[in-house]
Amino acid sequence: MFRSFEANSGTIERKGSEDLAKSSAPVVDQSYLGQAPNRNDLIMTNDTTGITDGKTRCGWVGNKPHFIPYHDEEWGVPIHDDHRHFEMLILEGAQAGLSWSTILLRREGYRKAFSGFDPIKVARFDSRKQAALLNNTGIIRNRLKIKSAITNAQAFLKVQKEFGSFDVYIWQFVGGKPRINNWAEMSHVPATTPESDALSKDLKKRGFSFVGSTVIYAHMQAAGLVNDHTIECFRHPTNRKPQSSRKKTSSKVASSLIQTGKSRKSRLVGLSIRTKNR
Repeated sequence: MFRSFEANSGTIERKGSEDLAKSSAPVVDQSYLGQAPNRNDLIMTNDTTGITDGKTRCGWVGNKPHFIPYHDEEWGVPIHDDHRHFEMLILEGAQAGLSWSTILLRREGYRKAFSGFDPIKVARFDSRKQAALLNNTGIIRNRLKIKSAITNAQAFLKVQKEFGSFDVYIWQFVGGKPRINNWAEMSHVPATTPESDALSKDLKKRGFSFVGSTVIYAHMQAAGLVNDHTIECFRHPTNRKPQSSRKKTSSKVASSLIQTGKSRKSRLVGLSIRTKNR
């Protein structure tokens, strides 16, 4: 779930969304039962406490502490569990046109509302359940997004039946292993790629909605199909060498230097003895 974030008016927004109107300002979801949305339902990120743990992170984390666990423990970590894939698809679809912060703060609300992100249960949601979801303040109450989550669950089950798992299906679009990128800045991270274009197109053919290429690239980042941590971020693969391994390496280097010093000293002593004997 990243997204080419950019700082804007104190919030961090994702650039672009094929499914809703594009805007650099927070997008207000207008389909709340025909009523004007409650501002508190959309803006829940007033915490601007500074992050001072000394770790360098991707720029999109900004000064939002609630982004830290997601960035440090989930974003870019390969997913091979179908429930997790389905969870990310629901959350990414819900996020289209809104800030990721808005959705992340409602994650547990979505988990409860959508039966623990169980695609089998969600696929069975009927009109009464949809009506209940439209009154659920724990999620973004958008008719199209709620309907999309249900139809996507149905399409998800068909993919599982065809390929054995959704995981097998989706990982084929990156050749079965993560694409590790080396971006110097978040501004260099693309909003879409040829792989996300291809995956988006195929998902749409299979009946999925709210799966434009931008949304799908965000899913690929979230699910670890691509690793877009910037090179200075402590979570980039090149910066994640275990400390114990570093200590071992340092010890080996030190030991090597000591042995080299002893060997050099022995050669000098031997040379001195041979010179005296002459």
